[in-house]
Amino acid sequence: MEVLSVLVLVLSFIFFLGIGVPVAWSLGLSSMFTLMVTVASMPAITTVAQRMGTGLDSFSLLAIPFFILAGELMNRGGIANRLIEFAKALTGRLPGGLLHVNVIAAMLMGAIAGSAVAAASSMGGILGKRMEKEGYPKELGAAVNITSSTTGLIIPPSNVLIVYSLASGGVSIAALFVAGYLPGLLVGLLLMITAAVMVKIKKLPAGEATTIKHLAVTFWHAIPSLFLLVVVIGGIIGGVFTATEASAIAVVYSLVLSLIYKEIGFKDLPAVLLKSAETTAVVMLLIATSMAMSWVMSSEEIPQSISNSLLSLSDNIFVILIMINVLLLFVGIFMDMTPAVLIFTPIFLPVVTSLGVDPVHFGIMMVLNLCIGLCTPPVGSVLFIGVGIAQTTIQKVIKPLLPFFFAMILALALIMIFPEISLWLPRVFGL
Repeated sequence: MEVLSVLVLVLSFIFFLGIGVPVAWSLGLSSMFTLMVTVASMPAITTVAQRMGTGLDSFSLLAIPFFILAGELMNRGGIANRLIEFAKALTGRLPGGLLHVNVIAAMLMGAIAGSAVAAASSMGGILGKRMEKEGYPKELGAAVNITSSTTGLIIPPSNVLIVYSLASGGVSIAALFVAGYLPGLLVGLLLMITAAVMVKIKKLPAGEATTIKHLAVTFWHAIPSLFLLVVVIGGIIGGVFTATEASAIAVVYSLVLSLIYKEIGFKDLPAVLLKSAETTAVVMLLIATSMAMSWVMSSEEIPQSISNSLLSLSDNIFVILIMINVLLLFVGIFMDMTPAVLIFTPIFLPVVTSLGVDPVHFGIMMVLNLCIGLCTPPVGSVLFIGVGIAQTTIQKVIKPLLPFFFAMILALALIMIFPEISLWLPRVFGL
């Protein structure tokens, strides 16, 4: 490993981030300057551009724009409202009912749309005003909305799990999708327990009484939305279609359902397509530049050097996992989730697999770890959306966020210690 190359890579990346250059451009520019240490400028520029292009040349990545479009259709098509009504009926008269509604609805929305941003914007927009009207501190409501929205990146379908499959060299997307259910439910449960404790301390109002009839009605209205889970995940597990084909089916199903609900019409489709295209462009640029940086790091043998360094410190699997998780928690504060997965998966996966860790288990653990970074400044996208919708400030939200951070870290620790939380369902389905 060339020390100069490593210094150029790290320092240039930090410099570009520090002066406000977007993450994607920072990744591409630092990769280019690092390559210039060993080759001439024109070949370096050409190589980075080539690696960006070949990095996107993957059939699996086609699923990402389709799932983004499906999520946008669901967000605007009235599906979120029906899921919230069903979640309200489930929580009944639990103290702080609307906080629990937010968590459950975010998990349901995440399980259908697979987007933390979509969940945060829809849940915050619909529930935020109501929480404030019923006496909930809006900072607490924002904290619950921000953290619970990340469950959509663990519970399938998840674009980040698709990216991890690509970065890992082909870990089964079906296995990753199935593995995400129990960890996602665990995170949601711990967030609800934390919310219940906060409710007890602040003496917040209880939820509305629910009758069996009302529960049945709201469930009936939510069935068409929930059935998408059966279609997408059932089809993938059953081998009927691939994850990419499932994403296209999700788009068609979401469009038909939204038109039936009459929440959007054909005149609204150009705006939906434009918003989806904008989101896809950002994600794909991040993936392209991250793949270029991964190649540069590999050419400088940085992953192998880090792997050898970690293994020289200890051969205890839990010590290694704790060190990796602490580093990823730090990385998540400053780096967006997608490039972090693409850059650090090739570095850490060989280390943990050499110690007997299942790649599926590590993928779920890594994604959950980086979900915490989405809720932290300075680059936490879900944090900014949640704060903006709640019309408050980051400084005011940080304090009520802390207990929910600890809940997510506890979930991460449990998943790290007990791999069966991730691996039991894939084994049941033979994946």
